Amino acid sequence: MRWDQLTENGGTAVTTGDVGTGQNAALFGADTVTTRTFDTPEFRGITFHEVRARSIVNRVPGASRMPFEWTVNPYRGCSHACVYCFARKTHSYLDLDTGLGFDSQIIVKVNAPELLRGKLASRQWQGAHIAMGTNVDCYQRAEGRYRLMPGIISALTEYANPFSILTKGTLILRDLELLQQAARVTDVGVCVSVGFVDEDLWRTVEPGTPSPLRRLDAVRTLTDSGIGCGVLMAPVIPFLGDHPDQLRATVRAVAAAGATSVTPLVLHLRPGAREWFMSWLGQHHPQLVRRYERLYAEGAYAPKWYQRRITRQVHELATEYGIGPTQRTVPRRAGRTPYPHGPSAPEPTQLTLI
Repeated sequence: MRWDQLTENGGTAVTTGDVGTGQNAALFGADTVTTRTFDTPEFRGITFHEVRARSIVNRVPGASRMPFEWTVNPYRGCSHACVYCFARKTHSYLDLDTGLGFDSQIIVKVNAPELLRGKLASRQWQGAHIAMGTNVDCYQRAEGRYRLMPGIISALTEYANPFSILTKGTLILRDLELLQQAARVTDVGVCVSVGFVDEDLWRTVEPGTPSPLRRLDAVRTLTDSGIGCGVLMAPVIPFLGDHPDQLRATVRAVAAAGATSVTPLVLHLRPGAREWFMSWLGQHHPQLVRRYERLYAEGAYAPKWYQRRITRQVHELATEYGIGPTQRTVPRRAGRTPYPHGPSAPEPTQLTLI
């Protein structure tokens, strides 16, 4: 695997000896890697690569559609094993497999809390919003063992630095008290991803995640505890999760959970995710392969007419069930659409877990 040469954007590091230099410095070196496996039911079949990262606060590329500028990702790879996850491509930067390898070879940045604390203490840091869970889920199963998020949240609280978390993991409830403490001193946004409540669909496309209803229970607990929680209805999966009855059932359940907002985002298929998803589709729903090839013929995104139709349907249902319009949970980045996207957003964008 390419440990030494990996940079923040997946390019080649410029190094002097063993230490990266400048903006292209390697994220971590091979001499910092410890590989572990645990013979317990929840971790069986998963390999953890513990690394001491050289940086943890990542700047989002200027061309990105994301509305935030800075992210923290304590993990690479994700045991949620969502077949559509667009972060799969990032595993190829380490010469790791983007299919099963992404699900079972997890990179753990064990020094993430101390790195973040150092960044926040820097005179150059201006207290910008930090988004978490936008690449892979920071509350995936690995977090139950490595417990990186308590230190991360504590550091952000100490410096009153605004942040947001997007997750499919109910493990976030473990840190509820820390989130409450943070919310007393800074802006905290929490969003849980629930694209559908169809349990048969969930078992096949998100096999490593808590069930949709358990996630909505987490939404209810967060909201009842004073942490306003929105739902990212993502992804809406064409021909499998987009029937009007399915959309209604999901929005009804989201409303019943007390979510502050609901934002629909249609499945998109970037390189890396596209190949894995289409392979899964061919095995489980071969009759849909040609329909997907036509729907996504122009690239990673479904046509705008389709996205707008789904957005309109969900917003109408949200109004019917009393959720109201989608609210911003992250400060606007200059020139960017707020996150989650508002009702007039022309082209919704799926985030990862989510």
